[in-house]
Amino acid sequence: MPIKRVVAPQIDFSGLRRELGLPEVFPEVVLAEAGAAARDTGMPETDRTAIEFVTIDPATSRDLDQAMHLSRRAGGGYRVHYAIADVASYVRPGGPLEAESWARGQTVYLPDGRVPLHPPVLSEEAASLLPGGDRAAVVWTIDLDGDGETVAVRVERARVCSRAKLDYAGVQGQIGSGTAPEMLTLLPEIGGLLARRAADRGAVNLPLPSQEVERDSDGWRLVLRAPLAIEEHNAQISLLTGMAAARIMLDGGIGLLRTMPRPKSEAVEKLRAAAGPLGIRWPDGAQVGAVIAAVDPADPRGAAFLGQAAELLRGAAYTAFGVAAPADRPAESGQGSGSVKGGEAVSEGSAGMLGVPADAGHGGVGAPYAHVTAPLRRLADRYATEVCLSMYEGRQVPEWVLGALPRLPKTMSSTDRVAGAADRGAIDLAEAVLLQGRVGEVFEAAVLDRDEANGKRPAGGTIALDEPAVRAKCLGDLPLGERVQVRLTAADPVSRTVRFERA
Repeated sequence: MPIKRVVAPQIDFSGLRRELGLPEVFPEVVLAEAGAAARDTGMPETDRTAIEFVTIDPATSRDLDQAMHLSRRAGGGYRVHYAIADVASYVRPGGPLEAESWARGQTVYLPDGRVPLHPPVLSEEAASLLPGGDRAAVVWTIDLDGDGETVAVRVERARVCSRAKLDYAGVQGQIGSGTAPEMLTLLPEIGGLLARRAADRGAVNLPLPSQEVERDSDGWRLVLRAPLAIEEHNAQISLLTGMAAARIMLDGGIGLLRTMPRPKSEAVEKLRAAAGPLGIRWPDGAQVGAVIAAVDPADPRGAAFLGQAAELLRGAAYTAFGVAAPADRPAESGQGSGSVKGGEAVSEGSAGMLGVPADAGHGGVGAPYAHVTAPLRRLADRYATEVCLSMYEGRQVPEWVLGALPRLPKTMSSTDRVAGAADRGAIDLAEAVLLQGRVGEVFEAAVLDRDEANGKRPAGGTIALDEPAVRAKCLGDLPLGERVQVRLTAADPVSRTVRFERA
């Protein structure tokens, strides 16, 4: 899918920042602690600098959480080395820096700049896996057989040195032109293998193009961007690591999972019913994830089908287990076989303990999964990683981690809502500014979703314009997956509202 961009005039995002209560600066005491940590934190004794790690991120990124090295194993299969920024080495438990990171929860991205989880002296300098210097990292070594099944996992603190800061478009270009080194050519090979395994186990990945607001020399531009294939392959390495982390924590009886209910059978059947009218092929016996993976998001009917498929992915949450329940939540009972706290076995049914959830999996991943690969940008990853290190090394999980785990689900849920509101609010504002002088005009659009009329609302749905790249609500009888003419009836930057009706 080509990138579509329309230039918008100057847009002020400060009102959105104030509305969401986003902090403008770090307190001086936090900056002082971060600066001292950047200067004084030593490197781990274990030396993995001989591994030729590289990072692959958006071109302008400096908060580099992950670096990878891929290789073939003697006798068949693959070895994945995945280095993750060791943020816990820089953040002192109980200090102002840790407290500030809890207040923020995660990095929030807005078109005019990010609101970082950690001060830039750490997130974009000392702790970031920038090339050309030694960095403290948590290194995951995951061995796969020729079918992509995990056969061995090791996790350790180590000193690493990234060789290059690569970007998605550049890597995709190298692979397409046949000029990529062998390590990079292994990424689509391994990523494709892992994606096929994911589809076979029922994982659901929605390859939807994203709307983005980017700077332009004359203001801002609204961009509709389809993910590059290399981004999907790169994501599979992160998912592989998150599944390995979840397995370690579940085996040890303590942890923090990223959970999501499996798609309900009735939701899958509803999606199957929508496939035929939209011209989507659903072979007998095919898993829903495999059907979705074959859909072209650039086709209006394909986009509508993917919009319907989004209903399968609801209820994502962070779930702590094997630790004391927070005061505002009752203990769970009768789940799991036991956990370890303070070196002693504790029954999951004991008073005050959070048990392993009855369904510990993630419906989108098709397996148990944990967030551990983005600690510079997401608070929970720092603590989940410490659990994995402790379990792997056979030592007690630190008390500062045990005390944090039961509080993290509420904190992450709250900050997820803020980050989502920031992303959606910025796009809504850009759309409204872009269209405010065009009320009354008629546009061609694809119908992504439809709402039947009832006593409380008229018929309508969601449409996507071809040009500009806008998605908005529209009134009228809308045939799902078809192209229609729509008239712009409202575009208000103050309320960040855009509305259409069928022409």
